[in-house]
Amino acid sequence: MKIASLVVRVAPEHIRALTEALLEIPGVEVHGASPEQGRLIVTVEDGEGYSTMDSILAVNLNKMVLGVTMAYEYTDEGLELQEQEA
Repeated sequence: MKIASLVVRVAPEHIRALTEALLEIPGVEVHGASPEQGRLIVTVEDGEGYSTMDSILAVNLNKMVLGVTMAYEYTDEGLELQEQEA
């Protein structure tokens, strides 16, 4: 499992349209918005048939997006190997 959280900058007048567009991207959820500051709080989770990076790239390529900052990233890949070595 991989998950990332993003702060997405957008012109305030495009917040609603961008929110709707982002929800069409696999694994993307919008958790909060600051219309005054033009920011959305978004999480991206991988799933069957798509990767976290594919979805982050799709967010970043939307023409309404002014900028994307990754705030957090988590992966559990390799945890089984670490547990076996311990």
